[in-house]
Amino acid sequence: MFEGIKNSIIDLDREECLRLAQEALDAGINPLEVIENGLKKGIQIVGTKYEEGELFIVDLMMAASAMKAAVELLEPHISSEMKEKASAGKIIIGTVEGDIHDIGKTIVSTLLAANGFEVIDLGSEVPASKFIEKIKELKPDIVGMSALLTTTMPKMQEVIEALEKEDLRDAVKVMIGGAPVTKEFAAKIGADGYAKDAEEAIKWAKELAS
Repeated sequence: MFEGIKNSIIDLDREECLRLAQEALDAGINPLEVIENGLKKGIQIVGTKYEEGELFIVDLMMAASAMKAAVELLEPHISSEMKEKASAGKIIIGTVEGDIHDIGKTIVSTLLAANGFEVIDLGSEVPASKFIEKIKELKPDIVGMSALLTTTMPKMQEVIEALEKEDLRDAVKVMIGGAPVTKEFAAKIGADGYAKDAEEAIKWAKELAS
């Protein structure tokens, strides 16, 4: 069962992945084991193939879509106690307000999930108020922000300032990234970490969560 689910991710077969995930639930298999031993192993292989140039962004997006759909199917069957035990940390991630670019952030989200993080992806064009709302509601370890336009980079600072205003800054670590973002900019606005690519984002997330 786990091998089949893993291969459905590698084969970018969303329907087969969902079918097997449902079959695993029907058989009484622990949904966390389905995620750990099937979905995550598959997405890790896809991520490695992408980083080595064997697969393209569209392939990674298709694999991410299959994994996300299967996790959504499994999620209601996972108790809060089981989630807490299994997670490497909880991270809220989104592309800042005014910026519609989503691919890089989605890649990072997928690989974070593959590395054991509970990821809440808010999508693109996320205003500071939405970040604050979700941070209050979900209490993540990390908030990640992405920007691909220099004109939207200041929105990252707005989120950090909003965190300070709401007395939440000490409760969450802030990680930023995106093509125009630099280590110097991250230091200037008071972010805790900066990642130039997905691999570095995973490294930083593990360090910040610990």
